[in-house]
Amino acid sequence: MSFQAYLDNIEKQTNKTPNELITLAKKKGFTADTKAGEIVAWLKEDFSLGRGHAMAIVHVIKHGATIGDKHIGTSGAHADDSNTLRLDGLKNR
Repeated sequence: MSFQAYLDNIEKQTNKTPNELITLAKKKGFTADTKAGEIVAWLKEDFSLGRGHAMAIVHVIKHGATIGDKHIGTSGAHADDSNTLRLDGLKNR
């Protein structure tokens, strides 16, 4: 599954866009320096996200919308079209 597909599935499960989850995380005081485990625990408790999906949100909280080029333009299961993730939600595409 591509990174973007992870984020899209999270939105479908939580009814929150990645940007909305980032805003909620900031309101809770989470920053790039917050340990991943703290954020994962919050996402599990409040949104029932599993570890893999929660770690995708941890990434965008800590690093923003940019991902590495490793899977860009590949044809594998983890292929992404761009190294910039869409955080604004499915309805904005």
